[in-house]
Amino acid sequence: MPERIWNFNAGPATLPLPVLEKIKSDLPNYNNTGMAFMELSHRSKDYAEVHAEAKALLKELFFVPDSHHILFLQGGASTQFFMIPMNLLQEGQKADYVNTGAWSKKAIKEAKLFGSVNVAGSSEDANFTFIPRHADLKLSSDAQYVHITSNNTIAGTQWASFPDTGNIPIMSDMSSDILSRKLDLSKFGIIYAGAQKNLGPSGVTVVIIRDDVLQKCRDDIPTMTMYKTHAEKDSLFNTAPTFSIYILKLVLEHVKSIGGLEAVEKENIEKGNLLYGTIEENKEYFKCPIPEDSRSLMNVVFRLPNEDLEKKFIADGLSGGFGGLKGHRSVGGIRVSMYNAMPLKGIKELTGFMKDFMKDNG
Repeated sequence: MPERIWNFNAGPATLPLPVLEKIKSDLPNYNNTGMAFMELSHRSKDYAEVHAEAKALLKELFFVPDSHHILFLQGGASTQFFMIPMNLLQEGQKADYVNTGAWSKKAIKEAKLFGSVNVAGSSEDANFTFIPRHADLKLSSDAQYVHITSNNTIAGTQWASFPDTGNIPIMSDMSSDILSRKLDLSKFGIIYAGAQKNLGPSGVTVVIIRDDVLQKCRDDIPTMTMYKTHAEKDSLFNTAPTFSIYILKLVLEHVKSIGGLEAVEKENIEKGNLLYGTIEENKEYFKCPIPEDSRSLMNVVFRLPNEDLEKKFIADGLSGGFGGLKGHRSVGGIRVSMYNAMPLKGIKELTGFMKDFMKDNG
């Protein structure tokens, strides 16, 4: 097996090495069952224990209030784009959306199929290079909810804080920054996240839904699209993505073992300070288009003096053991995705490579 590289892919993303080693040790005989975990029935005792432990760990580590239900669903964030308005918008009702990038636009498109959408704020005119100020949002007093994408993987922006929406719940796509920092979850009606960035592999989508929002959900839509179905059946109405949930549990155990959310957030800030600091110290060569108050700690984007140098940077980086540095195809440039599982050591080595590259190719 070749040596592992530093994996900066935006998703599916790197996993903690101890988790990968645990998965390997559990194959092909999990817990003396004589079967691999992905072969176990989702109704079995062994799976039920893992399912319950995963929920309990997420509740503990992310400080999920008792008022919220944790669901393990499928279909990625893209399915949540339509499930939220399908469940919560009746004819003639409206929802507020803040447009901060490609994923926000997709969510807006789906919501328009079910009700009226007020785009309360947008940074599209500036190529999504900033997060709108709270004071500039045009929120509706009669909206059923306010939808926000907390971190924008393509644009490299992140909400540093969330607006005060009063009694109107915030629905947030946190696919790329869930469990990266401590938040007051009480103001959120729904948080959803594909697991493949901070929580585990692709295949499972975590939905955290507040009880009062759940009670408002419609019951005249297809059974599989009803949040009530999955809450009542403990996410086991149909066959769950069992192997993905098992790995999610292992990732959460790893997070707990290294000090929980406090330790994770501390290291994420250190990684961000180091990488952005390197960019700012050499800003004639590395140019980040995102203002400081909108910069993501999960996905850092920057440009080099020209595209030829960017191609060389990506190629030389891969040769040196740094993978996934190419920016999204829609924007180009360089993107460094440094989710929870990327250790500070990886950023130290990357910034060393950046300085060497600049020296050799200045």
